[in-house]
Amino acid sequence: MEDLTAIELRERIARGEITSVAAVESVFSRIAGRDGAVGAYISTDRERAMARAAEVDRRIAAGEEVGFLGGVPVAVKDNMCTEWGATTCGSKILENFHSPYNATVVEKLIAADAIIVGKTNMDEFAMGSSTENSGLKRTVNPWDTCRVPGGSSGGSAAAVAAGFCYAALGSDTGGSIRQPASFCSVVGLKPTYGRVSRYGLVAYGSSLDQIGPLTRTVADAALVMDVIAGHDPADSTSVDEGIAGGCSYLEGIDKGVEKLRIGIVPGLTTGADESVQRAVEAALEVYKSVGAEIVEVEMPHSEYAIAAYYVIATAEASSNLARYDGVHYGYRSTGAEDYVEVYSKSRAEAFGQEVKRRIMLGTYALSSGYYDAYYLKALKVRNLIRGDFAVAFEKCDCIMMPVAPTTAFRIGEKINDPLTMYLSDVYTIAANLAGIPGMSIPCGFDHDNLPIGLQILGPTFSEGKLLRIGRMYEKETDWCRRRPSFAD
Repeated sequence: MEDLTAIELRERIARGEITSVAAVESVFSRIAGRDGAVGAYISTDRERAMARAAEVDRRIAAGEEVGFLGGVPVAVKDNMCTEWGATTCGSKILENFHSPYNATVVEKLIAADAIIVGKTNMDEFAMGSSTENSGLKRTVNPWDTCRVPGGSSGGSAAAVAAGFCYAALGSDTGGSIRQPASFCSVVGLKPTYGRVSRYGLVAYGSSLDQIGPLTRTVADAALVMDVIAGHDPADSTSVDEGIAGGCSYLEGIDKGVEKLRIGIVPGLTTGADESVQRAVEAALEVYKSVGAEIVEVEMPHSEYAIAAYYVIATAEASSNLARYDGVHYGYRSTGAEDYVEVYSKSRAEAFGQEVKRRIMLGTYALSSGYYDAYYLKALKVRNLIRGDFAVAFEKCDCIMMPVAPTTAFRIGEKINDPLTMYLSDVYTIAANLAGIPGMSIPCGFDHDNLPIGLQILGPTFSEGKLLRIGRMYEKETDWCRRRPSFAD
């Protein structure tokens, strides 16, 4: 059962060959035995999960229909609101916060009869690239427990890789789904901005954040996208845009793309490790063997992406996190003499160092006299990057590049060097600035047996084509079937 994909498990549960209760029990057994070492989950809810699994089994036995994820154990990142348990965002300031409502994606999982087993660890308020910034616990990489799982959705990626669930949701503001997917050898998809509702997602950068799946295979990602995608009136940034071709993501997954044109950016990978460059080049050869054409495209403004991102994202974070004041909800400092002291002491005591750093950067960029020099200029650069992608996609169906310049780095290696840590997202940030979809799929390992991911970027609302392109490669290789020895 542990080696099954989400689709395979769903089908066996539907046929009565495996019960959902047995699948959930198996997942909780693995969590009990191994998550003490990995630290993927912030919280789990066995009683609720088992009750929902039993209900799915009862309905199947009675011949009743069940949802698209009927009986499949899944996890959600702990910045998505749930009516049960705490929604912490990996922060001490929200350690005891209980949401009064469910995020839209959570409601969709419930409606699809998925079994949500728990909420996964993350960098505090999704600010980080290693999950080392969590204020609550540490998460490690199942492939090498001395290494980071990536971030900020490191808990979700680690949970899928270690077999603690069959699929998970993460959020991606500058690479936070794709980079941990690469580090943990799972599939991670950041949809087009607006494709998946953000209602109930605790905001980091409101114009950049997007929810997406982390799964074992591309087909599993398509399955989850069929559940979570779609317009939501509760989210003003949600877009009412159908799937190209009219069929579901999963129905079209094996159609492939005829006369596929893959764009590459010459010189872009110069700073990546040699093992990463070789793996991406080998992946391109696989695509060429199935008929794809490689074309060169230009991204003249990509070198400014990180600078623009860390102005825009921190400015939005400064605004979004102003609500955590020790008065309305969340952590409140004791012994303060007035509300100003409550506000300042609560934030000083409960926010982590990286969150404080980004709030200060954003507040500075938005301050009088600097708004035009920094924030407004960053928005102009963002438009230039968006234009670069538009021109590039006139020549190709997708663009391929590494997900990250390195494989998973050692715990503690970069935590005290913020600029080096920020460069972990050098290849992923531009997609968030442009609002386009991007996906990471496993494409090999380095000499230390650490996973490497291939990033595939496409035009807005081209998730269906991206999934089909990823599936073309997946069918020609066996990377997605390899599991860390930790998960055996």
